[in-house]
Amino acid sequence: MQTSSRSPPFAKPHPAGRWLYPRPEGLFCEAGGFYIDPSKPVDKAVITHGHADHARRGHGAVLATPETIAVMKIRYGENCAGAFQPIHYGETVSLNGLSIGFVPAGHILGSAQIIVEHAGTRVVISGDYKRAADPTCEPFELVPCDVFVTEATFALPVFRHEPADKEACRLIKAIRQQPDRTHLLGVYGLGKCQRMIALLRRSGFDQTIHLHGALVQLTEFYQHSGFDMGSLRTIETGGTDRRQDYAGELVMCPPSAIADRWSRRFPDPATAFSSGWMRIRGRARQRGVELPLIVSDHADWPELITTIEETGAEEVWVTHGREDALVHQLGLMGISARALALVGFDDEGD
Repeated sequence: MQTSSRSPPFAKPHPAGRWLYPRPEGLFCEAGGFYIDPSKPVDKAVITHGHADHARRGHGAVLATPETIAVMKIRYGENCAGAFQPIHYGETVSLNGLSIGFVPAGHILGSAQIIVEHAGTRVVISGDYKRAADPTCEPFELVPCDVFVTEATFALPVFRHEPADKEACRLIKAIRQQPDRTHLLGVYGLGKCQRMIALLRRSGFDQTIHLHGALVQLTEFYQHSGFDMGSLRTIETGGTDRRQDYAGELVMCPPSAIADRWSRRFPDPATAFSSGWMRIRGRARQRGVELPLIVSDHADWPELITTIEETGAEEVWVTHGREDALVHQLGLMGISARALALVGFDDEGD
């Protein structure tokens, strides 16, 4: 059991809670008049990253990294917000007497932690983050703070992710051992798809990778951003490819497509799925996954605990995920913590 010499948990709430607190629309910064990752259209939104459960259309004004803004426009159209203000990593802006800064979160391309400093207090809203290396995004940057707002997607001790390179090698080995079968890999379209391609290339897989049409546009965005994805080929939804054309090939698609009519064109497919949820065997069986790959774009349990300790935060606010389990563990460690109970997050990116 981990212990700490810090003050007892559940002490008087941190003063930051007077000007930064949850509302039905999301986490609201009253001192600055903006929301962070709001679930409903608002006048001013600061967005941590481009996944649909964090970045939504209809806001009056959006502050985000250039990559997140580009993703929003790809997904929702050029006019999906009234105005955009790009903020680069390491840059800060002043608003109503407070400062807002952006540093990498290590989650996906363009993902950011938001640093809000006001009245002598520094709050870091981490968004979704991971500490593991990822060849397709900037690594997580640790920022000491007074209050740390953390996700809790995989906040249970059972979740300990495997090294991503190891999982990519498992997939390559399976393809080579079964040259008569198509390997159908389910991946989410933003971040996971491109990370798996990069991991496979880095592990020596140089043959053409076939992509479901739904994965193409965002993958092209990564290519235009300077990431070498190697040889890719699009499989059109209504294509007339012959079944035998995909024997021994790797096909990547959204997870929902694995059980869709679209997948019937492949000869005896071996199904794989890349997700932190594949640590739970029951989930893999439920999806009919033959090769579960434990690759996540979120921090696992040890990473969450280590990160929280390293920030030195006096208080931790926990959101979207296994909030109660993480709050309980932090209490045992002598760290004051509480759940924000925000709604509208559905882990699209894992």
